[in-house]
Amino acid sequence: MFFGKTKQTAQSERVPPNQNVTTKFPVLHAGNVPYYEDLSKWNLQVYGLVDQPMLLSFEDIKSSFPKTESENDIHCVTGWSRLDNVWEGVRAKDIAEKAGVQKEAGYVILHAEEGWTANLPLSDFIRETSLLAYAHNGEPLTPEHGYPLRGVFPHLYFWKSAKWLRGIQFTKENHPGFWEKNGYHMRGDPWKNQRFIWD
Repeated sequence: MFFGKTKQTAQSERVPPNQNVTTKFPVLHAGNVPYYEDLSKWNLQVYGLVDQPMLLSFEDIKSSFPKTESENDIHCVTGWSRLDNVWEGVRAKDIAEKAGVQKEAGYVILHAEEGWTANLPLSDFIRETSLLAYAHNGEPLTPEHGYPLRGVFPHLYFWKSAKWLRGIQFTKENHPGFWEKNGYHMRGDPWKNQRFIWD
């Protein structure tokens, strides 16, 4: 007699309510896809309620912080989930620690190209599973998926994992980002089905 979990049961425990598993990696975004031919023109600004604001080049990110590899599942608010993704990058927590986040800070605003923003609590940003990623499944990110750097916060819906990062701002108050201003939930926990402001 088999007392263990079936593969299907084990997988279902990894998939939040109202999600469907796909092996594809759909491309969803607002605005244009930026293409960087010269990364010397790209930087990441870390600022706000920090003791040491930083302006980091791509080389700074790769050479000044420990490289981290993490495997996780991702869940999109539109209803798809993709399992067993392997990301390479730096821990968001390491960025926060080097910047010296002040005790008044409770939230983070991610700033991306074309004025796109996403908000999340500081506690979500500094989780052990939270990354700033530059590679996916052994390959550099493609422009469509956020090259050269994107957030990866797998415990939240994937719209929080902003692509094409250019700034990380630490704030006292929680300010809605682009999608939050358009009716999406302020936190976006997929296990609580927090898709929209009324959820």
